[in-house]
Amino acid sequence: MAVSSQKTRIQQRQTGLRQQPLVLLLLVLGCCGAMVARLVWMQLLEQDRYRQLADENRIRLVPRSPIRGRLLDRKGRVLASSKLTYSLYLEPRLVTDASWPALKDRLAELLELDPEQLDERRKRGVDRDGYRTTLALDLSPEKVLRFREQATSLQGAQVDVDILRFYPHGTLAAHTLGYTQPITESEYKTLAKKGYKIRDRIGRIGVEAAYESHLRGKWGGQMLEVNAMGEVQRYLGDRPSVAGQDLTLTLDLDLQRVAEQALADKPGGAVVALDPSNGAILALASKPTFDPNFFSKLVTTQKEYDALFKNPKKPLLSRAMNAYDPGSTWKPITAMAGMESGKFPPTIKLPTTACITYGGHCFPDHNGAGFGTIGYDDALRFSSNTFFYQVGVGVGSLELKKAANLLGFAQKTGIEIGWEESVGLVGDETWAAEGRGWSEPGSTPWIPEDMASASIGQSVVQITPLQLARSYAVFANGGWLVTPHLADAEIDWTSSQYKTRVPMKFSTLKMIRQGLRKVVENGTGAGLNGPGIPPGAGKTGTAEDSTGGPDHAWFGCYAPYPNGEIVVVAFAQNTPGGGSVHALPMAKKVLEEWNRTRAK
Repeated sequence: MAVSSQKTRIQQRQTGLRQQPLVLLLLVLGCCGAMVARLVWMQLLEQDRYRQLADENRIRLVPRSPIRGRLLDRKGRVLASSKLTYSLYLEPRLVTDASWPALKDRLAELLELDPEQLDERRKRGVDRDGYRTTLALDLSPEKVLRFREQATSLQGAQVDVDILRFYPHGTLAAHTLGYTQPITESEYKTLAKKGYKIRDRIGRIGVEAAYESHLRGKWGGQMLEVNAMGEVQRYLGDRPSVAGQDLTLTLDLDLQRVAEQALADKPGGAVVALDPSNGAILALASKPTFDPNFFSKLVTTQKEYDALFKNPKKPLLSRAMNAYDPGSTWKPITAMAGMESGKFPPTIKLPTTACITYGGHCFPDHNGAGFGTIGYDDALRFSSNTFFYQVGVGVGSLELKKAANLLGFAQKTGIEIGWEESVGLVGDETWAAEGRGWSEPGSTPWIPEDMASASIGQSVVQITPLQLARSYAVFANGGWLVTPHLADAEIDWTSSQYKTRVPMKFSTLKMIRQGLRKVVENGTGAGLNGPGIPPGAGKTGTAEDSTGGPDHAWFGCYAPYPNGEIVVVAFAQNTPGGGSVHALPMAKKVLEEWNRTRAK
């Protein structure tokens, strides 16, 4: 038994030894097969990708940012341009921890920089472009020259140029021009397909955003061959960047400056001036305002951002395109509703009194006595509340809303920067039945008090200064609703797409124009008269602030009469005292400047 068992073990050992070469062979074949498969994968299926990676190891594309197109006023004067600024950068992969202290000390001495700040900025890591770190910004020309004289011995450091947006007039027309900002990482995922780089800036608001594609240009770059140390071996080619196109705006720099000066002593407000023949905006001012150069800074602290974006005065909000109670500047719209409805024809005369009761409230006339029996023209001249209460309540909310819609209210004006624009509100019985935008349907019915308030532009009516200017342009140009715009941009703004006839009787238009002229001749707007002012027509307005603040002051006008060449709307936010006291002088300054410059 022992002998038999020993023979069996010997046979098994011999069999195992005979199988070892086969196992080794299979193992070698398996390894070789894996290597061949990997080579096939790399050489045949992935060759393009690996060729690209190899090229990137020896070829570097140095991008050249395009110069953004300038913004010019209607006379070719520069409103926005670009300026060059030089910055010091570090390429981390070329600088080791051992070599950094010596480089840092040389840079600090050569460029008069704080070595501790250089250390701090290096520790932040690479910038958003992924390959370099910003060490210092806005170097003077002298420092740039010093660096370039020693550049060959400053391995890993470089001075590069950045192109930043520059607004030479500071805050002037800030809400209209807008500003540019670096694109975000989430935006880059989409914009990269359109040729944007991670270092790109994009228009955020205003004209900068509306005409981004016109202004931005195209990136270029240099192709350089470098060695493993990153040293340039030879120059392979150059593709120059393509500058963006200049854009001529309809704004008039002189009028814009005067409009903003007119707002200087007001807590807030807006001035709009436009050409009633085609809607070209000549001035669009708003207060409070901001300096768009703030957004061109290469480095901005969170504290600085908070000071602007969390400011309770909301300087980034354009008052020209935000909605407010219009007060008596709304009365021409009520007049239009009365005449167009047929219930209150142009020749009608109505008795005015100290006050008229609607619902549980007696709505007064502003003089506390009324103005006797008068027609539309004198009702506008005296700004009689009780006259327009009767007209508004008599025609009803739907007729008033119809007239308002025809004049462009409760809708956007069509201006290029319309995403920043409020549509405002013209309340009616349907709106009230649906809950007024804040309550359950059926819980807030339209009441007589609402209609009386709507008749004189209070409470349930809110409009923007730009909307009011557009509506007064209808009276100035003989019945055409135009589209306000800031640039011609090869668009025919007088075509039927942008300028439409308002379906209004000639007798209605004639009576409203006659009344607006009387306002200026010897009514509440008589302060507009004077040397240097062509004969004009307009309407004053004093509006209670439905949000609870002090009264607003308004004045809308056009000149010369009867066929206006300019419309001006002035709005002084929360400035009690009356439209004739505060807003009218603002508009007068703009008209004086317009009349002075057009004579040249």
